[in-house]
Amino acid sequence: MKHLMLAGVLSASVLCAPLALADDSGTMSDSNHHYVKDSVITTKVKSKLASKHLSTLTNIKVDTDANGVVYLSGRAPTQDAADMAGLLAKDTDGVTAVHNEIAVP
Repeated sequence: MKHLMLAGVLSASVLCAPLALADDSGTMSDSNHHYVKDSVITTKVKSKLASKHLSTLTNIKVDTDANGVVYLSGRAPTQDAADMAGLLAKDTDGVTAVHNEIAVP
């Protein structure tokens, strides 16, 4: 299971690498520029969550807006796991704020 998860994260990273390395000069509109930035931040946060090898953190949904604000949602088994997800997201390059809406039973 861990190998499958790691393979998925690595595949996503390889697929998103061109987005991260894209030249932001040129004729790209502002909305496209924000979309690329948002998806890169979202991928970085998801990679950090997966790298902790806690299956509970891989079930968390990550969304990023145009200003670098990350929204976390989903379920975690403990408040500590939810807090860890928030800290990992906040410690990611490009993130300006985190709204942690992870539910704990």
